Amino acid sequence: MTLMLASVQNRREAEIVLQAGADIIDLKDPARGALGSADIRQITDVVAFVSGRRPVSAACGEFSGDPAALRTRVEEVAATAVDFIKIGFLPPYRIAAGVEALADIAGRKRLIAVLFADHRYEENAMTSFAKAGFYGIMLDTNDKSKGRLLDHMPPDEASDFVDEGRRHGLMTGLAGSLEAPDIPRLLPGKPDFLGFRGALCKDLARNGDIDAEAAGKIRALIPGERPVEKPSGASLELLAARGYFPGPADGDLGTDQIFVRDFVLPVDIGAYSFEHGKPQKVRFDVTADVLRVTRDPKDMHEIVSYDLIMDGIRSIVSHGHVDLVETLAEQTAAFILENPRVARVVVRVEKLELGPGGVGVQIERKRESARSSNPLRVVASADGGRKAG
Repeated sequence: MTLMLASVQNRREAEIVLQAGADIIDLKDPARGALGSADIRQITDVVAFVSGRRPVSAACGEFSGDPAALRTRVEEVAATAVDFIKIGFLPPYRIAAGVEALADIAGRKRLIAVLFADHRYEENAMTSFAKAGFYGIMLDTNDKSKGRLLDHMPPDEASDFVDEGRRHGLMTGLAGSLEAPDIPRLLPGKPDFLGFRGALCKDLARNGDIDAEAAGKIRALIPGERPVEKPSGASLELLAARGYFPGPADGDLGTDQIFVRDFVLPVDIGAYSFEHGKPQKVRFDVTADVLRVTRDPKDMHEIVSYDLIMDGIRSIVSHGHVDLVETLAEQTAAFILENPRVARVVVRVEKLELGPGGVGVQIERKRESARSSNPLRVVASADGGRKAG
């Protein structure tokens, strides 16, 4: 389950995000940068207020190349009894020097190393943190004026970062000016937590005050504990966002269709030898029937975004050579049906460079039952178009 980390400046903001349901309350000073070090008095005040109801983390700023200064600051924050301590690492400073200075502290405190997607690191950076005993690693953005995390990398690369962290035994999180539409795009990668600051503030002003309504909207997009049945008086829209999907007893709202048309990517595909090692243009057309949860959708948690379809296709084609268009179509349909709001999907895949027109396949797959005990089971229902390997 992915947790929501909410970055706050003080006790008043901590109270707002606690009420909104944040899983981790994080102290930082956004006026001091992406990982601005929080004031010790503010950290102590928030730790006392939260009083163990949620884990508390605190930012220590970024390693400036002075190992002694870094160690002193981390020890100072550790004395506040926070649960996690976040330290930023930026090139060109040697990560190894900072890691060595903190190795013994990592044995008694949960240290989170923060890397930045708008910078490049040595390939063994994550290994260094794991060997030193760091508890986790987080990917953020340093220069907030240059875009969000997904402006620097696609969702499948963010998922690769999470997977690598998991292989190293590290708790892994993603942040970086994340907004509401980014959440469903990042959740399939199963990060341990997603971090927010600007999205919790009115008008996305990260240096402003946290807004309760904005915090509630972000919380609603991150699935929590999924109820077995609908509790009395619960919000249908909120339950849908967290994994509960209405049956006939809730009133049949029907389905909407979302679609992606003429989505063309270079793909390593083809069964013939002359097709290997030479990407071809492939066109994807996808239509998905999505269970409605409201008659008047206004927020991201009330819809299924077409971004998920495009992200899934990009991820699938990035995994290497595929012999058959049928394989691509099946993998695309299966990915889309992993979303429990999707009842049916039609996928058309066409190779565009084998003749004067497109050749390919169209398939239709659907969920056996919206209330099935095995919600991800799918069955074939129709049409194979003209096939081309």
